[in-house]
Amino acid sequence: MKTNWYAVYTKPRFEKKVADSLSAIGIENYCPLNRVVKQWSDRRKVVEEPLFTSYVFVKMNLKQHSAIRQVPGLVNFVYWLGKPAVIHDSEIITIKDFLKEATNVQLERTAIRNNAVVRITAGSFMNMEGHIINVNKRTVKVELPSIGCALVAEVSKDYVEVLGNIYKEPGNDTVFQYC
Repeated sequence: MKTNWYAVYTKPRFEKKVADSLSAIGIENYCPLNRVVKQWSDRRKVVEEPLFTSYVFVKMNLKQHSAIRQVPGLVNFVYWLGKPAVIHDSEIITIKDFLKEATNVQLERTAIRNNAVVRITAGSFMNMEGHIINVNKRTVKVELPSIGCALVAEVSKDYVEVLGNIYKEPGNDTVFQYC
């Protein structure tokens, strides 16, 4: 049976314990650890902290679903459209490669602003590019060019990747694009 990567949500500060428990029952998993320099009053030390707080990635088939849910400290799977969200192998490889080369990595949420150029990362509009028309509390309206007319979709902010921003100076008709 085919295996996929999935994200599971853990209790706070249980990421390493959940990863160890999954390994103990033979489930392939990945808890991305970030090497961070910590300063105490008497010394400095490099420690490994989870990059994604309260998340661990598991590679499994759906038959293993119920066994994984029994792991202490694991709260639930991350769901998308009523099913456990599948994480692409390429995304796991990218995270692994990035963490091999970098230390003290920080995750940043990028601001989503009107006119930003974006790519949809999930759902039926996945991989389509467009620009932001309106930003709400949890969703954005994205104009997606298709067949010569504007198709406007309301999409969760979590599924929008900012590619760049369009900026128009006040009083000037020149449009600048920056990333």
